Amino acid sequence: MQHLLAAFFALDPFVALAVFVATAATDACYVAFTSAVVARKRLSAANWSSVWYMLSSFAVISYTENWVYVIFAAVGSWVGAFLSLTLLHRPGKVPAPIGSSPPE
Repeated sequence: MQHLLAAFFALDPFVALAVFVATAATDACYVAFTSAVVARKRLSAANWSSVWYMLSSFAVISYTENWVYVIFAAVGSWVGAFLSLTLLHRPGKVPAPIGSSPPE
């Protein structure tokens, strides 16, 4: 139990916030990447993929020092996915079916 408390007290609030923001942004990039893949936009998918890996590497490096940062990573991931899907879902805009060819 003492080891668990020590891990919590060893947290740096700025690193915890950075991990939260990085994973939120990572999930938003993942959603944009997936959208680009579905739309068969190669350049956009490649760009989002590289940003996605850059952001996720910060979170991984940060929370390997202290497992408690994983909690901030998980919450950030949830927020990023939720917000990005909320922003992508616009009423009145009907998405193309999965697997359809891109618009001309």
